Amino acid sequence: MSFKLPFIKNKKEPTENIKLNSIPRHVAIIMDGNGRWAKKRGLPRIAGHKEGVDVVQQTVRTASKYNIKILTLFTFSTENWKRPKPEVKFLMKLPKQFLNTYLPELMEKNVRVETIGQFDMLPAHTKEAILEAKEKTKNNDGLLLNFAINYGGRDEILQAVKNIASDMENNQLKIDDLDEDKFSNYLYTKTLDDPDLLIRTSGERRLSNFLLWQLAYTEFWFTDVLWPDFHEEVFVQALKDYENRKRRYGGI
Repeated sequence: MSFKLPFIKNKKEPTENIKLNSIPRHVAIIMDGNGRWAKKRGLPRIAGHKEGVDVVQQTVRTASKYNIKILTLFTFSTENWKRPKPEVKFLMKLPKQFLNTYLPELMEKNVRVETIGQFDMLPAHTKEAILEAKEKTKNNDGLLLNFAINYGGRDEILQAVKNIASDMENNQLKIDDLDEDKFSNYLYTKTLDDPDLLIRTSGERRLSNFLLWQLAYTEFWFTDVLWPDFHEEVFVQALKDYENRKRRYGGI
């Protein structure tokens, strides 16, 4: 079944660059609320997903504007395969649509594309689009745009434990040498700093199996705004709130 989406005027003009004294190096976002956004407008769920793709690029622009170094976006979870097949099929097409539209701008802005998750289990056309983007942007040294796709936090930890057990069995690692740093080296994010700020849209206040190890000391910021309405001014609200936080890491 095919249909044309109605024209939706939902874009916001960029705001002025607000001076912030403390910028998070790594921001992670759970992009939630596409389906509810569409339902409120009497549209199919995939209309919300389509609108959300443009907001991803707006968010990349804001992250670049404020000199954030890493932006990790929870794109598709290991649990999302349980959704109706037509919706999953549409979601698997979105990376190619996004990159076909915005890869030139990503190159212009010096953005590097990476992913975390079970990449090999994705459909061939999805992997092909992402691999092309990774190859074309691999020498960029600006914002790292990190898509968590087919990702689950528990699965990541379980895979790490299996690999650690294998290395111990092969005498490549001694149990007494295992500490938090070494454990982190077995995670998808081994080359990345842990997130400083986690944002979740849509009013939900849970992690949904996202970066369970990495978020131990991350600052959380929740908003009732649905993802398709997450424009620059909302992102800046989160950054301003982060600026006023005092990070203690368990200390006083």
